[in-house]
Amino acid sequence: QITVALSDLTSRDIHDVVIAYEPVWAIGTGANAKPDQVEEAVKLIRNNIAHLYGKTAAARVRVLYGGSTHADNARSYLQLPGINGLLVGGASLNYHQFSDMVDTAFRLTKE
Repeated sequence: QITVALSDLTSRDIHDVVIAYEPVWAIGTGANAKPDQVEEAVKLIRNNIAHLYGKTAAARVRVLYGGSTHADNARSYLQLPGINGLLVGGASLNYHQFSDMVDTAFRLTKE
Protein backbone atom coordinates (compact mmCIF):
# COMPACT_ATOMS: atom_id res chain seq x y z
CA GLN A 1 0.00 0.00 0.00
CA ILE A 2 2.81 2.41 0.83
CA THR A 3 4.59 1.78 -2.44
CA VAL A 4 1.43 2.37 -4.49
CA ALA A 5 0.32 5.39 -2.45
CA LEU A 6 3.67 7.13 -2.76
CA SER A 7 4.57 6.07 -6.29
CA ASP A 8 3.68 9.40 -7.95
CA LEU A 9 5.51 11.57 -5.44
CA THR A 10 8.86 13.17 -6.12
CA SER A 11 11.76 13.07 -3.70
CA ARG A 12 10.86 16.66 -2.83
CA ASP A 13 7.19 15.81 -2.19
CA ILE A 14 8.00 12.98 0.20
CA HIS A 15 9.41 15.39 2.79
CA ASP A 16 5.93 16.82 3.41
CA VAL A 17 4.17 13.48 3.78
CA VAL A 18 2.39 12.41 6.96
CA ILE A 19 1.31 8.78 7.13
CA ALA A 20 -1.45 7.72 9.47
CA TYR A 21 -1.29 4.01 10.25
CA GLU A 22 -4.11 1.91 11.63
CA PRO A 23 -4.44 -1.83 11.06
CA VAL A 24 -7.35 -2.65 8.75
CA TRP A 25 -8.80 -5.05 11.31
CA ALA A 26 -8.94 -2.24 13.89
CA ILE A 27 -10.80 0.36 11.82
CA GLY A 28 -14.12 1.19 13.42
CA THR A 29 -13.93 -1.70 15.88
CA GLY A 30 -12.62 0.01 19.00
CA ALA A 31 -9.76 -2.50 18.99
CA ASN A 32 -6.18 -1.32 19.00
CA ALA A 33 -2.92 -2.94 17.99
CA LYS A 34 -0.38 -3.87 20.60
CA PRO A 35 2.62 -1.54 20.71
CA ASP A 36 4.96 -4.23 19.36
CA GLN A 37 2.65 -4.74 16.37
CA VAL A 38 2.67 -1.00 15.69
CA GLU A 39 6.45 -0.86 16.02
CA GLU A 40 6.83 -3.61 13.41
CA ALA A 41 4.40 -1.89 11.03
CA VAL A 42 6.21 1.44 11.37
CA LYS A 43 9.55 -0.26 10.62
CA LEU A 44 8.01 -1.74 7.48
CA ILE A 45 6.56 1.64 6.45
CA ARG A 46 9.90 3.37 6.91
CA ASN A 47 11.80 0.57 5.16
CA ASN A 48 9.49 0.90 2.15
CA ILE A 49 10.05 4.64 2.06
CA ALA A 50 13.81 4.16 2.39
CA HIS A 51 13.75 1.76 -0.54
CA LEU A 52 11.84 4.28 -2.68
CA TYR A 53 13.35 7.61 -1.54
CA GLY A 54 16.35 6.89 0.69
CA LYS A 55 17.06 6.74 4.40
CA THR A 56 16.88 10.49 4.94
CA ALA A 57 13.38 10.66 3.50
CA ALA A 58 12.31 7.63 5.54
CA ALA A 59 13.49 9.31 8.73
CA ARG A 60 11.85 12.62 7.85
CA VAL A 61 8.35 11.35 7.02
CA ARG A 62 6.03 11.70 9.97
CA VAL A 63 4.14 8.56 10.99
CA LEU A 64 1.09 8.72 13.25
CA TYR A 65 -0.70 5.83 14.89
CA GLY A 66 -4.47 6.02 14.95
CA GLY A 67 -6.31 3.01 16.25
CA SER A 68 -8.52 3.57 19.27
CA THR A 69 -5.99 5.71 21.04
CA HIS A 70 -6.99 7.17 24.39
CA ALA A 71 -5.42 8.60 27.53
CA ASP A 72 -4.58 5.17 28.94
CA ASN A 73 -2.58 3.95 25.93
CA ALA A 74 -1.20 7.18 24.42
CA ARG A 75 2.16 6.94 26.18
CA SER A 76 2.79 3.38 25.00
CA TYR A 77 2.40 4.46 21.37
CA LEU A 78 4.14 7.81 21.62
CA GLN A 79 7.24 6.16 23.10
CA LEU A 80 7.65 3.82 20.14
CA PRO A 81 10.60 4.49 17.86
CA GLY A 82 9.42 5.94 14.58
CA ILE A 83 6.06 7.21 15.85
CA ASN A 84 5.69 10.98 15.57
CA GLY A 85 2.21 11.35 17.02
CA LEU A 86 -1.30 10.03 17.23
CA LEU A 87 -4.32 10.35 14.99
CA VAL A 88 -6.96 10.72 17.66
CA GLY A 89 -10.52 9.70 16.88
CA GLY A 90 -13.28 9.30 19.45
CA ALA A 91 -11.09 10.32 22.38
CA SER A 92 -10.94 13.81 20.88
CA LEU A 93 -14.65 14.20 21.64
CA ASN A 94 -14.02 13.88 25.37
CA TYR A 95 -12.25 16.95 26.73
CA HIS A 96 -10.70 15.08 29.66
CA GLN A 97 -9.43 12.19 27.54
CA PHE A 98 -8.01 14.48 24.89
CA SER A 99 -6.37 16.91 27.30
CA ASP A 100 -4.77 13.96 29.12
CA MET A 101 -3.38 12.75 25.80
CA VAL A 102 -1.99 16.20 24.98
CA ASP A 103 -0.45 16.38 28.44
CA THR A 104 1.16 12.96 27.94
CA ALA A 105 2.63 14.03 24.60
CA PHE A 106 3.92 17.27 26.12
CA ARG A 107 5.57 15.45 29.02
CA LEU A 108 7.27 13.00 26.69
CA THR A 109 8.82 15.87 24.74
CA LYS A 110 10.32 17.15 28.01
CA GLU A 111 11.73 13.79 29.15
